[in-house]
Amino acid sequence: MSHSLTFAKRRRICAPLCLTAIAVFLSIPAGGQTTQKDGGEPPYHLPFGSGLFLPSQATTENGGFIPATAFPSGTFCSGCHKDIHRQWRESAHANSFRAPFYLRNVEALIKAKGIEASRHCEGCHNPVALFSGALTTGSKMGRPFDEEGVTCIVCHSIRKVESTSGTASYVMGVPAVLMKEDGTVVSGPLAEGDVMADIDQHKRAVMRDFYRTPEFCAVCHKAAVPKALNNYRWLRAFTVYDEWQESSWSKQSLAPFYTKPVARSCQNCHMLPESAPDDYASHDGSVKSHRWLGANTAIPTFYKYADQLRKTVEFLKNTVSIDIFAINKNDGPLVAPVEKQAFSLAPGDSVTVSVVLQNSGIGHSLVPEQRDFYESWVQFEARDAAGNLLCRSGGLDSQGVLDSKAHTYTNRLVSTSGKWLDLHEVWETRIRAYDNTIMPGRSDLVRYRFTIPRNIKGPITLSARLNYRRFRQGYLDFVLKEKHLYPVVEIASRRLVLNVGENKGTGPGVDAPEYLRWNNYAIALLGEIQYYKAAEAFRKVVGLNPKYVDGYTNIAIATYTELLDHKREGADGLGENGLAAGGMPDGTGNLFLPRALDSTFEPALVAVDQALSIEPGNLRARYHKGVILRVLKRYDAAIDLLKPVVAAYPRFRQARQELGYAYFVTGKYPQAREQFEALQAINPDDITANNYLSYIFAKLGMKDKAAEQAQLFADRKEDVEVEPIAQDFWSRNDDVVGELAPFHVHDVKIAPETPKTARK
Repeated sequence: MSHSLTFAKRRRICAPLCLTAIAVFLSIPAGGQTTQKDGGEPPYHLPFGSGLFLPSQATTENGGFIPATAFPSGTFCSGCHKDIHRQWRESAHANSFRAPFYLRNVEALIKAKGIEASRHCEGCHNPVALFSGALTTGSKMGRPFDEEGVTCIVCHSIRKVESTSGTASYVMGVPAVLMKEDGTVVSGPLAEGDVMADIDQHKRAVMRDFYRTPEFCAVCHKAAVPKALNNYRWLRAFTVYDEWQESSWSKQSLAPFYTKPVARSCQNCHMLPESAPDDYASHDGSVKSHRWLGANTAIPTFYKYADQLRKTVEFLKNTVSIDIFAINKNDGPLVAPVEKQAFSLAPGDSVTVSVVLQNSGIGHSLVPEQRDFYESWVQFEARDAAGNLLCRSGGLDSQGVLDSKAHTYTNRLVSTSGKWLDLHEVWETRIRAYDNTIMPGRSDLVRYRFTIPRNIKGPITLSARLNYRRFRQGYLDFVLKEKHLYPVVEIASRRLVLNVGENKGTGPGVDAPEYLRWNNYAIALLGEIQYYKAAEAFRKVVGLNPKYVDGYTNIAIATYTELLDHKREGADGLGENGLAAGGMPDGTGNLFLPRALDSTFEPALVAVDQALSIEPGNLRARYHKGVILRVLKRYDAAIDLLKPVVAAYPRFRQARQELGYAYFVTGKYPQAREQFEALQAINPDDITANNYLSYIFAKLGMKDKAAEQAQLFADRKEDVEVEPIAQDFWSRNDDVVGELAPFHVHDVKIAPETPKTARK
């Protein structure tokens, strides 16, 4: 439709815009208190150093301010992009500042730390406020831009991604809607139709190839709290980009347990095509959706955006799979897959149900980002033949408060005083006393135990649901100041009927091959630190499918991971895969490992060699064999295995670590430097790279660089001195302690007697 519109009609739709101010920056000298050059505003305070926008990592092309009037409003863009504007207006981006769920929290930060501290947040939540200089004590600047948060021209004026360290790690350019071939912004008043008169100049101004990359999203969808904000130390807040980059969705790593047929980026999932018949950017009647559907159900509920809420709920559905996989009767052997096995149950029997949840459809963790004030949990129920509720875990009371013993995917941020920071006061955080999620492609195991009532008749129906809501009820009450019950989304569910009496093993199964169901169960056992059980389950996998190469490699992973965990007990500061991240007094970092390990690690080597006998070129198996040989100090052999892995997967972080370490301990310092610097290019905040590079640069005589890396490592490594804070928190929170215990069981009490009528 858009291509059939006449040029005259296009000219009438485009509203005029004065761009005189767009090319003007208001520069401020660094240091101390300085004053903007437009007059009328108070001194601009710089409490965090000479950078105008600190503690945000955002900056502008010349380091100066950009007047708010230089940023065209979304309304201007709607003249030609009616459908995109409608989608954007209902998105979290458009409501990133004005929504009360954000405002109440940033108001608390400002009260505690001053408005200047909010620069840390507004680089992502309200960039126009940041770059215009409005965020300083006493500012009386008009702020109509607050209503638009991350408006169209904000994203479309970013000129460079500085790094993937997040917290607004981008460079803002001169906002413009037209740009000449030489990069010159077209300034001065624009007449009606000037944009449509030269579409090439418009595209040149507002589009960059990197806008289509996950690294563009990383500038805000990864964040840290710096020492300047918390007066403590650098703390990573969330790592959505890293979670994607290390997942099977990126196809950049061999660490995941599963592979995807094609790579999918943030944009592939969150900007799916949506109908746009009235938009000039439409192709075949659709545009890449600017709703950026995710998990925010609160904003569309608050503003009554029915389309956004409906689409968000649809987007969340079935992104995680649930399998009621097994039971144990009276603590006996595992019966699995439960619906395919013959067994009997009787009144009075104790039944432990194993529920496996797999994050199969999300490119990052469940729940991502700041999960301390979101809420996702498993709701487990057992009902009798009449539908009467026998027991439940994970229910909500009449006030919307979640059962404290529910299995949840959340975290607990704790302050110096041991207080649970239940209102998202991230600037007060000292430690996460609890943190539970499911990473992409990984599985979680939740176990429930109940006793079959003596008076039961007929079958028992089990159900397991994964629920989600935004926000946790306590935070929602804080924000809205009155009781509201916001939507609970059922992401996935599963039902299973158990006969009280004989079960013949002929029940309907799960729509997945049995060997993969065992594989998911085994992966979950790894997460529960049940290494021996995991290895046994992986052996079940290859028994069912002897040609499944990854099954043999997984046996090796379970076997050598258990050995490494046992051998390094009591060692300080270990990085991923057993690499030392906390100091290397012997120059190797392997003091925790004995010299003769060949026989101990033989089962792991046998398993990985079985994988390679089926598929000699399997790089995942070669990588894990390289890890085992590195542990056994066969460094040259490890290097030979790891080099082709890194060549094929240059952004595979763990392979870079392993190869770099092998080079380091064999004295090949230039080669080790190459690996760890490549690792930093992928993740600028990798503390293992900081640690090893401090030693490598020292060996190469580069003292300044060595000191710089050593300081970064000291700033970022885990602070063990705050661990007593978490221990004190655990002592006062039994429910958290229960969830922290590996392989724990949720004991679900049966009602005193079976109700006579069904309860919904």
